[in-house]
Amino acid sequence: MLELHQNLAWAAVALDALVGMWGVVLAWQDKTPARPFWIGVGTATVATLVQVAGGVYLIAAEGLTAGDQHVFYGIVIAFVFAFAYIYRAQLSRKPALYYGALLLFVMGLGLRTIATRGVDF
Repeated sequence: MLELHQNLAWAAVALDALVGMWGVVLAWQDKTPARPFWIGVGTATVATLVQVAGGVYLIAAEGLTAGDQHVFYGIVIAFVFAFAYIYRAQLSRKPALYYGALLLFVMGLGLRTIATRGVDF
């Protein structure tokens, strides 16, 4: 499970980056996001939250130790998505830009999480 968590972290970061840039480009071109973009947002979000859940599992069930900063960034990622859900009405004003920026921010948090992994991670 640990190896899966380590390898899929890069996939989640890459998805966040690709879909985030897609959203920014759509906003720059002043286009309304279509269904494929929303599928991408959902896929990137699920992939990232599965990573967070996998980390929680590794710590809680497997007894592995992660660095404090690694855990902190994982928690921040979960809170970012929680706040995005709470403020989804405000995000719908300029959805491509706001969701693109959100995913780029989460990508940065994901990179920090990977960089600060602990001893067992």
